Amino acid sequence: MSDPKIVKLVDESTSRSSELPLVSGTLGPACIDIATLYKDTGHFTYDPGFGSTASTKSAITYIDGDKGVLLYRGYPIEQLAEKSSFLEVAYLLLNGELPKADEFAAFEHDVSHHTMLHESLKNFFQGFHHDAHPMAMLAAAVASLSAFYHDDLNVDDPADRKLAAIRLIAKMPTIAAACYRYSIGWPSRYPRNNLEYVDRFLHMMFEVPSEPLQMNPVAAKALDLLFILHADHEQNASTSTVRLVGSTGANPYASIAAGITALWGPAHGGANEAVLKQLEEIGSPDNVESAILRAKDKNDSFRLMGFGHRVYKNFDPRAKIIREMCHKVLAELGVKDPLLDVAMKLEEAALKDEYFIERKLYPNVDFYSGIIYKALGIPTEMFTVMFAIARTAGWIAHWIEQHETPGSRIGRPRQVYTGADVRDFVPTTKR
Repeated sequence: MSDPKIVKLVDESTSRSSELPLVSGTLGPACIDIATLYKDTGHFTYDPGFGSTASTKSAITYIDGDKGVLLYRGYPIEQLAEKSSFLEVAYLLLNGELPKADEFAAFEHDVSHHTMLHESLKNFFQGFHHDAHPMAMLAAAVASLSAFYHDDLNVDDPADRKLAAIRLIAKMPTIAAACYRYSIGWPSRYPRNNLEYVDRFLHMMFEVPSEPLQMNPVAAKALDLLFILHADHEQNASTSTVRLVGSTGANPYASIAAGITALWGPAHGGANEAVLKQLEEIGSPDNVESAILRAKDKNDSFRLMGFGHRVYKNFDPRAKIIREMCHKVLAELGVKDPLLDVAMKLEEAALKDEYFIERKLYPNVDFYSGIIYKALGIPTEMFTVMFAIARTAGWIAHWIEQHETPGSRIGRPRQVYTGADVRDFVPTTKR
């Protein structure tokens, strides 16, 4: 009998074969190690979108899409959402364990004292047109940090990597708030380091010099919860981008900037922005029924945004958590907005409709996060920026893990070439 931990692949046309070992992790299906496949058979593998390919080993996040499981360093997202805070989760992602009281106090102190931006960045923002998308400003500003911290950054030094992580987690909210305030013509606000992480960000976003900001505590609680839920999500498009750029030896600021641009797409981090735009398209609660009918019509290209998830086949565990907070925010703040009425009517209709129930097309985290951001007064074009603030913790944790993994290689995917065969150059006069 063959070794059960070996998969044998045979090319019957050439009789060449390869014995490929299985690689198993703590949880999840085993993977076939194809490192010797080309040498043994002369073939590469073809996997569009890398949907069946593991590009790395990672100890940070685990997802079981069929069972609706999401774990950060082994801790269920439900427990972290209920009992933890975003900054504590960021520490967990970076260090692998929940912090003791003194460890968290030191981490919180370090983050709080790296929130400031260099004053010259004010001039940097002035280079953008007033209506530039905040994600464009965010990506450029984060990339520019490479210029401020290039000379004293050695990516091979663990202490330098940790400092870069602290800087990014600390400065991302400051940059994000500055992007928003520049877009509406307000002066940027300096961070108030006597406030906690999320409260500090909300003050930088909304406080004006003429009067103190009075925020309902539910706003900070809801935003902290959303940051926890968005902190990491395994090898998604933006995280894989950060790792791919990081594999070249690029500094963390350039790598995270690349992740931001990947996140921007409507199929990824821009999904909650797309949800609000669709709610605007529906326009009124009276139009929800017709929107449902259109979504069920196979001949109509219209599809409801924020329903179902390509990873979670049954339910998105984050959506179950955030749905309760969403309704709490709407009730507590008493916000009156026609689009929120549309959203609630759409949620109610979809949860009762057999078509959506049978296909498990439940409202996902993008649906509810967009509603919460809207209720908090955060403009639609800032939604993906909010996502980026949270995901920075996961991105930098993966970047660090990559540098700590022995034998890491530069990313170099293969391709199936479909262009012209070899041909000779023809002079212009004979074409």
